[in-house]
Amino acid sequence: MRNTVRIILAVGSVIFGFLSTYLIMSTHFLDTVAPALTVGSVRYMVMAGGSLLFALIYFIIFRFLLHHGSTLIQTIAETISKKSPAQIIGGTVGLLVGLVIAFFISQLFRFIQINLISTLLGIITYLFFGYLGSSIGFRFMEDLPQSFPDFTRKLHAKSKGGPATGTVKVLDTSAIIDGRIVDISRTGFMEGELVVAEFVLKELRHIADSSDDLTRVKGRRGLDFIKELQDIPGITLTITSKDFTETNEVDIKLLKLALDLKGAVITNDYNLNKVANLQNIKVLNVNDLSNAVKPNAIPGETFMIEVIKRGKEAEQGVGYLSDGTMIVIDKAKNRIGEELLVEVTSVLQTPAGRMIFAKIKE
Repeated sequence: MRNTVRIILAVGSVIFGFLSTYLIMSTHFLDTVAPALTVGSVRYMVMAGGSLLFALIYFIIFRFLLHHGSTLIQTIAETISKKSPAQIIGGTVGLLVGLVIAFFISQLFRFIQINLISTLLGIITYLFFGYLGSSIGFRFMEDLPQSFPDFTRKLHAKSKGGPATGTVKVLDTSAIIDGRIVDISRTGFMEGELVVAEFVLKELRHIADSSDDLTRVKGRRGLDFIKELQDIPGITLTITSKDFTETNEVDIKLLKLALDLKGAVITNDYNLNKVANLQNIKVLNVNDLSNAVKPNAIPGETFMIEVIKRGKEAEQGVGYLSDGTMIVIDKAKNRIGEELLVEVTSVLQTPAGRMIFAKIKE
């Protein structure tokens, strides 16, 4: 393939070199500057030498464009792939508008008598206004959620077939990796717009590129969960580029974003939860929700439970309900592996979850 490309470049360079030399000779430029080079056999020697010289120049230019042009195209393709469909549409519309403006402006250059200068100015005008229009289009669609949040939320919700009501909720990295927010959203209990900041996505990408296998799996799973949230009917998920460059702390940026959007933060991070409460920012903790929806055990209630292991205190055994709630059973130390009928004596709510104390029901 490389040899084939080299042959094509060489043949193309020779053809363009000959045509360039022929055009120069046909303009009678040499007849004025050096008439001796255009007489008899010397003319053919000049044609041959000029063709070889231009062929070498074209070959070098073509190889440079082939190498760097493919890299440039790949870079442009990667940049576009990172943009949302709305941004791509905005950039395309902006490019077309810029080219139309450049067309009208370039008509003014027709009054310039020197064709080379007028053509060069026209090319520069098209490049400038095309780039300016596409940049403005990209930027406009990127800032649209922040500039018109209500309109964007209603538009997005209408396309997803769901309501656009409720508080804006900013997702923390820990809540995304945890994944339970996806299950909660599928139940239909989650209302309002979910917001994921680009600096959170950047943190997830760093986690996904980690050298540690477990950490890498967590990061990739978090990115997959974001895609699942986007596909859930009735859920409006917005990825915002709003950033706070005055700090590098992701947690501080999240809190600033929540304040700016007048929304809440969804997190599993205990420290972030505390800091948010100090700043009067509403926090939705998935762990608190998980504990809240666990069934309440009433003293005197009985059920069957398998003793899994010994407890910390003497004579105690430990078992677990299907939702993970720990059952501490009195005088069950020597009954490990047995399924017992127990009676609830008391319930203790701790920061780590709910603990149930029970005794064996004879």
